[in-house]
Amino acid sequence: MPIYEYICEDCQTHFEKIVFNKQQEIACPKCAGKRNAIQLSVFSAANGSANGASTKSSGGFSGGGSGCCGGGCACH
Repeated sequence: MPIYEYICEDCQTHFEKIVFNKQQEIACPKCAGKRNAIQLSVFSAANGSANGASTKSSGGFSGGGSGCCGGGCACH
């Protein structure tokens, strides 16, 4: 069940709605308007660390290089 973001074309309210099927009628929670445009959502994946920084190692490379794997470009 995806959660979609909408904007009401009547009152410009932004809201989210769980959509059970594509035929479900979506109504604005503020004005009950049926003219709603789906918005492009930005999402993120949780990585399990408290501060949002990745806790994975850099694939066995050590050193402070700024290459594609943190230590050079021999990752391929």
